[in-house]
Amino acid sequence: MAAQRRNLMQSHQSWTDDLPLCEMCGVGTATNCVYGPDGKGTVSHPNEDGHLRFRGEDGCFLYGVFNGYDGSRVASFASQCLTAELLLGQLNSSHTDSDVRRILTQAFDVVEKSYFETIDGALAEKANLSNYLQPHDEVHTHTHTHNEVQEHLKELEQEVSGGATAVVALILNNKLYIASVGTNRALLCKSSSDGQNQVLQIGRPHSTDNEDELQRLAALGVDSSRVRQAGQISGQSSTRRLGDYRVKFNYNEIELLSAAKTRPVIAEPEIHGSHSLDSVTGFLLLMSEGLINALESAHGPEQANQEIVAMVAAELALQSVLEAVAQSVVERVKRLHHDVYVSGRQRATFCLRHEDMTLLIRTLNYPLADGTLTPTQGGRIYPVSVPYSNSQSTSKTSVTLSLVMPSQNTLTNGTNTASTLEEGTPTPGSQSPTATLQSTNTQTQSSSSSSGDGSLFRQRGSQAAQPDETGRVPPYVDFSQFYRLWGGDHSDGQSTVGGLGGLGPQ
Repeated sequence: MAAQRRNLMQSHQSWTDDLPLCEMCGVGTATNCVYGPDGKGTVSHPNEDGHLRFRGEDGCFLYGVFNGYDGSRVASFASQCLTAELLLGQLNSSHTDSDVRRILTQAFDVVEKSYFETIDGALAEKANLSNYLQPHDEVHTHTHTHNEVQEHLKELEQEVSGGATAVVALILNNKLYIASVGTNRALLCKSSSDGQNQVLQIGRPHSTDNEDELQRLAALGVDSSRVRQAGQISGQSSTRRLGDYRVKFNYNEIELLSAAKTRPVIAEPEIHGSHSLDSVTGFLLLMSEGLINALESAHGPEQANQEIVAMVAAELALQSVLEAVAQSVVERVKRLHHDVYVSGRQRATFCLRHEDMTLLIRTLNYPLADGTLTPTQGGRIYPVSVPYSNSQSTSKTSVTLSLVMPSQNTLTNGTNTASTLEEGTPTPGSQSPTATLQSTNTQTQSSSSSSGDGSLFRQRGSQAAQPDETGRVPPYVDFSQFYRLWGGDHSDGQSTVGGLGGLGPQ
């Protein structure tokens, strides 16, 4: 019977196997970690996150990040079922914004109901076995049978337990829609034509400190002040989630929720959009709760959005493969979290462990670095001043970015494009452009505008050095002044050019 249920849960996967992956997207992941006294980390459970990144028909793209807990079943099922509910002909370019929002809401409802259908048999079997073990039952006289039933109950509990939060991005008609259930996060980073850069957090997490969610719970009869104080509902901070039968069907047995007049923890998505992507240059980020919490634990929540955007922009300036970009950012966050723990400083107590981390990056007309560039062709990164350092204050109100983007034959969303830089474009030898991100928060979204002497996405280029007949590139750094100064400061004659091991010009 358990095998039949697993087959039912996997049925959606075969429907979506042939859908093409989006090539304008990269995903990075890291497994959970618990640090020991020696600073070494151990994995406490298999990775429970999930994601999707598909290209549909009629200019439709679907992306999602799912943060699973107590197992990966719900996250895996949701990613498969949601794709089947949205990319198999349900959406087309004739749909209006209200149509898209309706279809998205219906898709999440189908995912929730379909998942519980897959575990309905296990739940019924679990209930029967629980009754079988009631104290008045004579089966207690048979110890061997009693132990077998208890073991089977544990297996059934493991099969049906768990849930997931989700953030899903849909692009249709070059318009962006975000559907969120729970505590994951979506950021849209874009640069306008006048050089202003904006980082927009789309929506707020459905958590126990979200005022709108607390009011919703209070309207159902739940003591919202107790919820806020507890900080969690049945082990999770989310007030909306997929799956998790305990808070959906047995909420009256949970003290914190027992007064609710109807189901308090729901799977209904909050949908934002549409956001027009016409003429937008930038990128979209979908992040799991584990990634957000790891960064905020290490450096505080004040500048987390700006930090992650700065990291992504820095890696995009260096790397030409989006998968490598996303993975590098995740590894950077993981290192930051670990370094804060081993430092023993103030925030170390917040960094005893981190959960699974997932980052999805979708570029929007953003120029990728050319991996074949030499140092004289651009594509290098100039100093990026952000709170990466453990010693840097987390109370900063600005983040200064100094980036160099690739210039010649840059790769834009998988397509080679020629540089359109004007004659006055600075060269790598001049001061690099900077942009300052200033954060302003509202209840429904937070945005960051940037300004400076250049754009976050400004390109810069220079003439490429051509290799000679031996395949070597001629020297492009002149050390003459260095050697003159060295010789002037060392009059003992031991520090001549030749004394430098023949490194000087011959």
